[in-house]
Amino acid sequence: MPDPRTLRVALVQERNQGEADANLTLIETRVAEAAAAGARLVLLQELHNGPYFCQHESVDEFDRAEPIPGPSTARLGALARRHGVVIVASLFERRAPGLYHNTAVVLESDGRLVGRYRKMHIPDDPGFYEKFYFTPGDLGFEPIDTSVGRLGVLVCWDQWYPEAARLMALAGADLLLYPTAIGWDPDDAPAEKTRQRDAWILSHRGHAVANGLPVLSCNRVGHEPSPLGAAGIDFWGHSHALGPQGEFLAQVGTEPALLVCDVDLARSESVRRIWPFLRDRRIDAYADLLRRYRD
Repeated sequence: MPDPRTLRVALVQERNQGEADANLTLIETRVAEAAAAGARLVLLQELHNGPYFCQHESVDEFDRAEPIPGPSTARLGALARRHGVVIVASLFERRAPGLYHNTAVVLESDGRLVGRYRKMHIPDDPGFYEKFYFTPGDLGFEPIDTSVGRLGVLVCWDQWYPEAARLMALAGADLLLYPTAIGWDPDDAPAEKTRQRDAWILSHRGHAVANGLPVLSCNRVGHEPSPLGAAGIDFWGHSHALGPQGEFLAQVGTEPALLVCDVDLARSESVRRIWPFLRDRRIDAYADLLRRYRD
């Protein structure tokens, strides 16, 4: 019998196919492939239903949003039930008129919507104008219980913040998951592109090491032009799975790919016994972390 603490996971790294139906149709194909390969957990990329529309500010883009539960959660839930897998997806949530979130949802293997996480850290940078669209999350850093474990789901910009990873770990997450849409300006110098991508991967390895947890990060790929006439974004892919010492379990490159690998969830216990970072935390001395800056 397979080890119940060994979890086969799949990450779906893809190009934008246009609109929601085309993207969801492709996702259905990839999830079927993942299930056939024995995966029990499938992670999708950030805002997978369409283009990364935050390269500009336009009220028309709000038409992409949908309620949760809604059409996409119904379709993804049916997909999860059909293949008996847990799916972590990423949607543009319409919560109320004028109130929208960048929201990850978790569909259980029986098709139920068992949890959601609203992106907490919202960027506002050239090409990533997310503050125009997304209200910061208000659900906190709470892992979502599923049949495959407690999932510490975070979203893209959250991946740079050690506080977010730590709070998920302190709440008992079994692994950290990052649906992501990150890339570089095509006009950047090659050395700058390499530094950006390496820093992104290094941040995930740091979260894995500091918390003794596996980390899954799923990014999109392909060039997406800017509606403003700028250079657009080349999404760099490099989706990966890490073990609790920051080791690579699997990684893919810059093309569409289905990453499938096994994650040994029991290793976190062993690693934390030899690197007891949670034991040695000086929680009596961390009050200043609640300040913006120590002037």
